[in-house]
Amino acid sequence: MKKLCEVAGFLLFVWGAAGVVHELTGWFRLWGVVRRLDFLDGYEMYAGIVLAVTGLVLMVASDRPRSRG
Repeated sequence: MKKLCEVAGFLLFVWGAAGVVHELTGWFRLWGVVRRLDFLDGYEMYAGIVLAVTGLVLMVASDRPRSRG
């Protein structure tokens, strides 16, 4: 389960970062998942930031040690 969370977090981070870079520079056109979602028209930058932050949080949370008690 830990590995699955790490992979999902990494993918979310990459998709979000690629979306932000695409909005700022026009690069990474093929990697942008956010721009393909029609209901996010006009909010691509915000959605990319949210995806990247969510991916980071998921990766950090999966690395935290669990206390058993």
